[in-house]
Parts: sequence; C-alpha cells; structure tokens
Amino acid sequence: MKICFVLEGSYPYVRGGVSSWVDAFIRNLPEHEFVLWTIGDTEKKRGLYEYDLPGNVSLIQENFLDCALKLRTNEGRNIRFSPSERKALKQLITCKSPDWRLLLNIAGQKANNPVELLMSEALLDIIKEFAHETYPSVGFLDLFWTIRSMFLPVFYLMQQPVPDATLYHSLSTGYGGLMGSLAALDNNRPFVLSEHGIYTREREEEILLSEWINPAFRPLWIAFFNEISRFCYGSASRVTSLFGEASRIQQEMGCPPEKCDVVPNGIQLEKYLGIPPKEPDGWIDIGAIVRIAPIKDIKTLIYTFSNLKHEMPNVRLHILGPVDDEEYYQECLSLIRLYDVKDVIFTGVVETQAYLAKLDFTTLTSISEGQPYAIIESLAAGRPVAATNVGNCRELIEGGVGDAFGPAGMCVPPMHQGGLLEAFVELCQNPDQRRKMADAGRRRAAAYFELDKTLSGYLNVYEKAKQAWQASASN
Repeated sequence: MKICFVLEGSYPYVRGGVSSWVDAFIRNLPEHEFVLWTIGDTEKKRGLYEYDLPGNVSLIQENFLDCALKLRTNEGRNIRFSPSERKALKQLITCKSPDWRLLLNIAGQKANNPVELLMSEALLDIIKEFAHETYPSVGFLDLFWTIRSMFLPVFYLMQQPVPDATLYHSLSTGYGGLMGSLAALDNNRPFVLSEHGIYTREREEEILLSEWINPAFRPLWIAFFNEISRFCYGSASRVTSLFGEASRIQQEMGCPPEKCDVVPNGIQLEKYLGIPPKEPDGWIDIGAIVRIAPIKDIKTLIYTFSNLKHEMPNVRLHILGPVDDEEYYQECLSLIRLYDVKDVIFTGVVETQAYLAKLDFTTLTSISEGQPYAIIESLAAGRPVAATNVGNCRELIEGGVGDAFGPAGMCVPPMHQGGLLEAFVELCQNPDQRRKMADAGRRRAAAYFELDKTLSGYLNVYEKAKQAWQASASN
C-alpha cells in the first residue's frame, strides 16, 4: 500500500507527540510505502528535519505557508465567476458549507496564484456584500485583511501538486485535514482522518486568548475551523481518535458515529518495562517530558516547584524536551531567575527511556492534551505521574472502565498550583505509595498500550476505509 501522510506543523520538523507517532508508525510497517505531504509555517525549515527519514519513505513534498506571502498579482487580469462559483465563494467566506470541489476547480483554473484571486474585483464585491450584511460597524479593510489571512493559505495549498497514493491519512483537521480531504476527492482515493487532539477545540482556545485577532472577528475564525472540521468528517472514509471521550466530541461536532474508530497510542514496551527503579541518592528527581511551549504550561510547573523547594530542598526538576517556542522559553528562564529557583535542569532532547532511569516520578502540566506519550512511557517505566486533568490523562493514570490496576499517579486541575503542590509533596514523601503506583502503571501499559496493537488497529481502519470508499463509489 502507498500511504500519503498529510502532516501539518509536525513530522519531520519537530519532535514529540504526533511526530513520534508518525516515525514509529512508518518504521514499524516496512512493507508499506509512505509519502509525506507536509505543511509548515516558514520556508526556512525546508529540509531541516529532526528525524532521519525511514527507508520506506519514497517522497517528501514540502509546503510552507509563508511562501504565499511572497506571491504577486497581475492587477490587470479580469476574473469572472459563474453564479454557482459566486455562491460557493460566498459560502466559503461566511463559513456556511461551500462546495469544496467547485472551490478546488476555482483555485486551479481561475487564477495564476491565490493573491490574484483574492484581489479580483469579483471577489472583492462578494466581501463587500458580506461586510454590509454582517459587519456594518467594522472597517472594511479590517474585514478584508482578516479574510485574506484566513483564505490565502487555503487557496495557496489548493494550487500545490499533491502526490498520488493508495490512501490519504491526515493527523488533524485544519489545513492538513482539508488538503487530505481534497486530495482524496480529486484523486478518487479513500481518506482516513485521525485526531490526536481535537484540533478545532484547540484552535478555539487559542483564538479566544489571542491578542492579534480583532474580537469582532473571533467568531468568524472559530466558524472557519469548524467548517473545515465538518468537511473533513464528511469526506473521510474513517475517523479515528485515541480514546472514547475524544470520539464522543468528534460526533458532537458532526462526525457520523458509524465512521468512528478508537485506536489508542502504543509504544515499544520492551524499551521501558525493564527500566529499574532509581537508586536512592538523597534526592527526589521529578521529570517533565515536554516541548517548551505555552500549551504545556511550564510556568505553572516552575511556580509550583519553587514552592516545593521551600518545603523540600532535596528535590530536582528535569525538563526533557526541545524548545518549541523560544520567546516562551526565555520567559520561563526569567521566571526561574526572578524566584531564584535552584535545581531546574533543561536537558534539551534526550533519549527518554535512558533518562527515565534517573527519575523518581514525572509530571505533565499541560492545559490541553490528547493521549500523551509522556504519560504512557512513564507508566511503562514504573514512574508515577502527577498530571493535569486534560484529554485522556485521568484515565491513563487512574484507569478506565474494567481497569482494576489501581492509580498510577495523581490528577489535578489544570493551572492549579495548590493541587499540583499537594500531589508533588505526597509523591515525594511516600516511597511505598510510589512503588504501588509504579506497579499499577506497568501493568496498565502492558495491558493496553502495546505498539503492535496500535499498528494492527490502524491497518484494520485502512481496510474499513477502502471498503467504505469502494461501497460509496459503486452507489
């Protein structure tokens, strides 16, 4: 099988999370050929991979959104739209279920580049009409630049060549899911959509907190990502999630229940199950396996650790992972200096399983997660976890329906320094409890999170996707 992964902002440019999943998936299915259709933010990342590509990757086709900003338009060209094309464009701008096949044709046939399309008099007339109907009290230029920011990447990506494949598989909705949907539609192939987190919910949180988006246009941005999600859910032959609650949310957002599958993450357990307990050395070592980014809420972790140090001087905090956001990283360093926090160690990228042997327990303070590898790896290594109650974290730590292994750590509300501090103190002061949690975690990981189960689960999803696609083609 020739599988095209459509990847937005992840593999092979950044480590961890989805990228770790993709790399392990490809390497452990050597009998299949893979093509990578990547979407990145800036062209300066071209060819700068954090991973050595596996031998069964036959092609990587890179696309960078900032390339669209360098395009120029032929202002003299007169673009005309048929009534059906005009309707589709109006529905696109208002985020009301446009005809995406027709939009794909418009992008490919009506303009040399997306800037030319967006600057055309015909499209400007549609935007003016929308402004009069919906935003009569907002400056037209503000609305125009908002719409340009939203749809320039869409039309730019629509004009990029898409590699041929037996099946298209996107790991998010958003731009990646949209392109996967359109590629499958244009090339008449099955499409599988997998969400490691609920992309639309994550973007909604960012939009509501954003300072650069005019508050008047926040509902439009949210509607834009919701519209893409609806299209992706409708276009996909199968839709997967990592755990049951995420699948329920997908269905609430419009995904047909009969398309849904739950396939948990999996790891190579043999790398972790044999890691011995840390030898006592007078220190309690806490590890956080994270990317340095705001969504991981490293600041709450630093605040809490600072308070912990006042109660227990013999603790160390190890933050394992790459810097994803340099500005945020500098803010974290400033916070450490401000509070004069000792024994905080930023390790950068390390071999996780080797470093886990140096830790007593781990923590994850994210404000949003799916089913984090950091927790699964910690459980398999016999390291209890203190984590925020987001995504699937509570079920990983405490067990789901039918799981009687017992707690493998402690769960606290996100951004709750007091709750996190209590969890840290309890785990630091009770080695017997840590041993019981370690045993529960290893047993849970062995029962539910073996990589081979994940691989077979997705191969089964691919077969169901092909069958659904064939059935729809014959109707």
